[in-house]
Amino acid sequence: MTNQIEKAYELAQERYAALGVDTDAALKKLSDISISLHCWQGDDVGGFEEPERGLSGGIMATGNYPGKARTAVQLRADLDKAYSLIPGTHRLNLHAIYLETDHKVPRNEIEPKHFANWLDWAKENNHGLDFNPTCFSHPLADDGFTLAHADAAVRQFWIEHCIACREIGAYFGRELGSPAVTNIWIPDGYKDTPVDRVAPRQHLLDSLDQIFAQGLDPAHNLDAVECKLFGLGSESYVVGSHEFYMGYAIARQKLLCLDAGHFHPTETIADKISSVMLYVPELLLHVSRGVRWDSDHVVTLTDELQAIMQELVRGDYLNRVHIGLDFFDASINRVAAWVIGTRNALRALLMALLEPGEKMRQLELAGDFTARLALLEELKGLPFGAVWDQFCLQQSVPVGIAYLDEIHAYEKQVMAHR
Repeated sequence: MTNQIEKAYELAQERYAALGVDTDAALKKLSDISISLHCWQGDDVGGFEEPERGLSGGIMATGNYPGKARTAVQLRADLDKAYSLIPGTHRLNLHAIYLETDHKVPRNEIEPKHFANWLDWAKENNHGLDFNPTCFSHPLADDGFTLAHADAAVRQFWIEHCIACREIGAYFGRELGSPAVTNIWIPDGYKDTPVDRVAPRQHLLDSLDQIFAQGLDPAHNLDAVECKLFGLGSESYVVGSHEFYMGYAIARQKLLCLDAGHFHPTETIADKISSVMLYVPELLLHVSRGVRWDSDHVVTLTDELQAIMQELVRGDYLNRVHIGLDFFDASINRVAAWVIGTRNALRALLMALLEPGEKMRQLELAGDFTARLALLEELKGLPFGAVWDQFCLQQSVPVGIAYLDEIHAYEKQVMAHR
């Protein structure tokens, strides 16, 4: 099998070399890219604060596939299995509700010590950590408002929670030698048409300024804000719209988070990247797949996913963009969801890295749009799969769908007994 993969790669290498593409260089670049896997795929966004409470904030994990993680130990074991089947070295995106304590801790009082086991695990496995305040699934978020709430006391609670989360993110960054991206998303909005659209946005602006008042070393923590078009329970008005957060990110020089599922179903975030990158220092991507709404399906190798990764490579943005995943599918094996989604994100990146970028730009500048189109279409038929198989072989992970054998064995031996 190894010989077949290597022979196929050699043939593919020749095909790409004819277009001026160095496949070895592309594989080296891909090996240096870390994707942040989202912890909440493993337990349907339950967390360990009060997992029996149920979700709010327009979040819904559909399906009842057996074997979900019910403890942090189980969740880390599931993540270990997923990482072992994904080529490369990757990060973990952690939400505040995944703390581990022997008693309930108010969210505005959480500290790094409540995530000590996660940090030890990250150090042991060479995973960077990213972090998120959890501004949902809480009594003070049940009416649909948090940082934009009309009640100053409620806003203050969530401000304190976000400040605490920034400090935890900075602690992770210092301890791991890699900055944590601490991303703020809130569900605030109205199901039906509001009369006053401006007051909640004024509240949110003031809350964010208080949260970010203390400067943190960007070597340890990077602040991001995440926009959304609509959600369940906020179909008519979302306080933190794209326009609001893009303006805020530019004015305050924060990272803007673009989630592929947070826009209109006919809208792609790929075309937004080159515009946003002219004005913000860095960008956070939440790679997801919405089906008619922000339903957070497992990432597949769609045209949209390829367009996103093409923009990152063609614009030379890889050193200024943080790639994270955001989906939660409870209808299939949850470990498989991580593996399938992450491998697809990496495959799309590889396809972009295998483009003859300089040659395409020359054709475009020369006005030879005929040749540009012909070349772009020709690339679709080149043996990209052989290069991907070689990458998996180099990274010592299963080639093709052989990873399913390990997942099925893990399900039978571990997940089925939960």
